[in-house]
Formats: sequence, structure tokens, C-alpha cells
Amino acid sequence: MAQIEVMPGHPDKNTETILGVIKKARDAGSDLVIFPEMSVPGYLLGDAWEQPSFLRDCESYGRDIIAASKDIIVMFGNVAMDWDKKNNDGRVRKYNAFFTAQDGHLVHPENMPYPYSIKTLMPNYREFDDTRHFFSLQKLAREIGTTPKRLLSPIVLKRTGHTYRIGCLLCEDAWSDDYELAPLNLLKQDGSIDFYVNISASPYTLGKTEKRNRVFSRHAMDASAPLFYVNCIGLQNNGKTVYTFDGTSTAYNAAGHAVAVAPSYEESLQSIELSSMSSMRELHEKDEPEIAHIYRSLSYGVRHFLANIHMKKVVVGVSGGIDSAVAAALYAKIVEPQNLLLVNMPSVYNSKTTKSLSHKLAKNLGCPYMIMPIQESVNHTIQQIETIPIDFLAQSTKSHLSVSSFVAENIQARDRSARVLAGVSAAFGGGFTCNANKAETTVGYATLYGDQSGFLAALADLWKYQVYALAHYLNDIVYGREAIPQGIIDIIPSAELSNAQNVEEGKGDPIQYPYHDYLFRSFVERWQKATPEDLLTWYAEGTVEKNIGCEEGLVAHYFTNASDFIADLERWWNLFCGMAVAKRIQAPPILAISRRAYGFDHREAQNGAYYTRRYRELKEKMLRK
Repeated sequence: MAQIEVMPGHPDKNTETILGVIKKARDAGSDLVIFPEMSVPGYLLGDAWEQPSFLRDCESYGRDIIAASKDIIVMFGNVAMDWDKKNNDGRVRKYNAFFTAQDGHLVHPENMPYPYSIKTLMPNYREFDDTRHFFSLQKLAREIGTTPKRLLSPIVLKRTGHTYRIGCLLCEDAWSDDYELAPLNLLKQDGSIDFYVNISASPYTLGKTEKRNRVFSRHAMDASAPLFYVNCIGLQNNGKTVYTFDGTSTAYNAAGHAVAVAPSYEESLQSIELSSMSSMRELHEKDEPEIAHIYRSLSYGVRHFLANIHMKKVVVGVSGGIDSAVAAALYAKIVEPQNLLLVNMPSVYNSKTTKSLSHKLAKNLGCPYMIMPIQESVNHTIQQIETIPIDFLAQSTKSHLSVSSFVAENIQARDRSARVLAGVSAAFGGGFTCNANKAETTVGYATLYGDQSGFLAALADLWKYQVYALAHYLNDIVYGREAIPQGIIDIIPSAELSNAQNVEEGKGDPIQYPYHDYLFRSFVERWQKATPEDLLTWYAEGTVEKNIGCEEGLVAHYFTNASDFIADLERWWNLFCGMAVAKRIQAPPILAISRRAYGFDHREAQNGAYYTRRYRELKEKMLRK
């Protein structure tokens, strides 16, 4: 099992890696080496899939791999072309294909019209967009007047005096519960299959490894045959959403036991003796907390993102709050201390407490630290706006603008990012981070061109409770000491942009995170996304906490009656569907962790808030009561 890092859009570099691994496998005496899905071109490529010259290059490098299969069998994923046919969009025909090469030639699946296997199930949800680019085996079967069952056929390999019938599957073909057909079951009906191979390009999301183990273990056990799952590592993206690929390639024996597992986020060439799999000891996943997986993915993702954009220096604006402190502690484990500059930008509203905590954080992390007060420039901006007149040239009249306290808050936030952090990072020779969490991103509790700026939003797929959990994990496990001051963890979350957000008086953000984290999550991450109609129905039933997953009793704690609950719900729903959409569209790329990250993963339009008829009826009834 060859778990390699796949670099999206670079078939030359990927093929160089593949050829090197083939040589290692051959030298080690292996009979068969398996590479991941789309291991030549990469998977998440956007519309690079529509460049004929790029596609020809992928074919060319595929031929290099086929030629290298002397004295060894090579299985690998690549795009396959039929230049004489078209996809439904009128562009050239492309297949997501599984190639098997032996002694310099392709091995032809028994019933396929091509010398390779074709992906049957085309995922078209979340980050996946396969139907936009690839022609499925289902469509091919209809086109040539046959059935997927007929085309889905094993390949037959002869090696060291033995003949093997192998079921070849591509990623989604083994995740068939929600599809009209199950490719593995159809292959199983074909006759005796000696083992199955699933090549994958499967991005990491929280909890996915455990689910995959359940699914693939069941497949192997039901088929009474070993199954090899080979995934890639690396970083790929859909523009706005960045995904880590964790690998964790796994071999399952005929009893469904995982008997060999490649380490996550590491390149690995793992050898397995097919004949001894039944007697191999079952491996169990390490019992780790959820936050350990989150940290591993964030750390890997940030490190590779910086390498991909050739950025060695990073600036973090630190406020004395939890989000910026966690971002700083995360980056301090990735870049050299001298290449991480922490900048505190106080105004008259920043307390001595948070300024002191920012200084302590920088000292604990051993990073250079800079204090850049903003009040003078903020005052100057406000003074200019209010004193420089607007000329109405057609009427020959003048007028003046006034700056409200709310506008003054936004001016502060923009001054920090658009002026200070942008200027400082350019002078420092790096880029500055976006420290937003997912709760803020959900309802737009951030200033456009202000604190929602930066080159990457590494924490924007973490809810606030996960940010706190990461702070504890960084201190307790990663650093083994109090890197993030306990005072930062204890202090009330606050933007400190006005006297109404005075942390020393216990005043903070309007978001009540113990409840709103879970409310907002129900808008985004549920497979069947919740709407105000669902929330109001659950409120009437007394099951809000049960359905959104927050602590029991919080609804009664925060809301004394239905009117308060409805007002709060509509406030945040209007923001979630309103200005927050515009802010998310213009926000930095987000590093995906959850099962529904913003960006390409959560596709949305600027349509404004909508309330169903049933919601309006429930609301009227409750308020009347």
C-alpha cells in the first residue's frame, strides 16, 4: 500500500514520486503496489479539468507509470480520456479511472470496453463535484446499451504461479448506502473475488476515519475477502475551502479486521503478505480525544498551506482573547519563533488586563512582539469623515457625515487589519492571519475588510467550544506548559470596541457560545439543515437542546418566554442568511475540519432570510398564547 502525498495539479511531481515508490516496492520484493485515486493529477483541481493540454500531460505521465511496471504489478488512479466522445457538457470525455499495469502493459477488466476500471458512483455533495467533470460507469452502461452489473467486472492477474481475481473500486464506490446500486455487491455476485482494492482521494473530516472503518470492515466481512483501502495525504482545495488528506490507508482481512494501518499524514509504503492476513492481529485505533485529531489536521494543513504559497513569515494580531491566542500558539509550532510576529493594537477601549495578557502570551511563546496603538489614527479617520464635506455639485450644496458608535467600532477593526496588519506583514515579509471562529463566521460577527481579513482562516471551521478545547490541548499536550496564559482562557470573550464591551466589567460578545455554538451548528452541519421552522417546532416540544446537542436547561436559562426565544432566533437567522453571506464570500480561505465547512462545502446564495408558512403559523400561535 503506497500512501503518498499527492500534489494537486502537478502530474510531473506526482509521477516522479510514484516511479520512486515503484522502485522501492520492486526492490523489496513486492508483487503488487497500490497507489491512491487520481494519484497522477490530484483530485480537487477546479476547472483545470477542462484544459486539454493538461489532460494530455496526465495521459503521458500515466504511460510512464505503465512502462515502469516491469517485474511488478502497479495499480494507480489517473484521469482516462476518450478523445472521440463527449461529456454531457460537450467537452471531451473524461473518466475517473483505476489502472492496473503489469510488465509494461495494462490489464483489461473482463467486461469493460476500456483497459481500465471506471468510477461508478459520482459524489456531487459537500466538496465533491464529480458529475461536472467525469462520465460515470452508469452513464456509460446506458450509452452502450448494457448495465453497470455487466460492466463491473474483476481483473485477473497471474503472479508467481497463482491466478487472482481482484475487485477494483474507486473511493465512493464503497460508500454506496445512499445510491441506487452498490458496486461492491455487484462485483461480489460475479463470482469468486480473491480480494478487493479501493483506491481513494478522501479528505479528512472529523469522525470520518471511524465511520470508514465501520463501512469497510463490514464490506470485507460480508464479502469474505480481504480489502485494501489506499488513500493519499496532502493538501487540496476548492479555492475557498482547503482540505487535508490524512491517508490512514488500511488493510482489512476477510473477517473485517483492520490488520495494517498507515500512519495519518505520513507517506508510507506498507507491505502485507496476502496469505497471512487471516492470522494477523487486529489493530485498534488509539483512544484519542477529538481535539487531538483536530490539532493534527490543523497543524498539518497550516504547515502545508504555508509551504504551498512559499510563505515563511507570519503576523498574528493578538488582542488578549482566546481566538488570537490559539492562532498564535498554533503557528508558533509551525514557523520558527523569529518568523512569527505578534502585534497588539490597543485603542482606548482595550483593558490593562488584555494588554498584559497579550504581552505574556508573546513572552510564553518566545516570539517577537510589537505594540501598535491605533487610537490616534482612528480619531484622525473619524475627524476627517465628520469634517470634510460632501459636495452635491448639481445643487451647489454641502453636507457632513456623522460617525455613530457602531461605525467607530468598524473603523477600529478595519484600522487594525487593513492598515496595521497589512502594512506590518508586508514590511515583515509575510502575511497576517484571520483568527475568526465558526460561530462568528456563521452570523458575520466580524468586520468586512477588518478582522475577517488575512491569508488563511485556520480556526474558522471550529466552534468556540472547540477553540477552548484546543487551547487546553495546546497547553497540556503540545507545549506541556502554560503557553496560553490561563487568564486568556478565563476572560469573557469580547471585541473590546466600545465601553459596552468592557471585559473588566464582565461585558463581552452578544453571542452566548454555550447555546449559540450549537444553534448555529444546526444551521450548517446537520445533514438535513435546520431552519427556524424546525427550531420553533422543537421549542414547542421542549426538545431544542436534544436536537441541537447543547447542554440541557440552556434554553430556559437564556430565554424566559417564547417571545425572547423567537427574537433571538430571528436575529441570528437574519444575519446568517443576510450580511454574513456577503462576508463569507469575501472571507479568506478556510481550513476544513468539520463535515460542513464554509466555502465550496457549504454552497449558498445571497437571497436573504426566508421564513416558511409553517414557521409563521407557529410563531403567531406562540405569541398569541
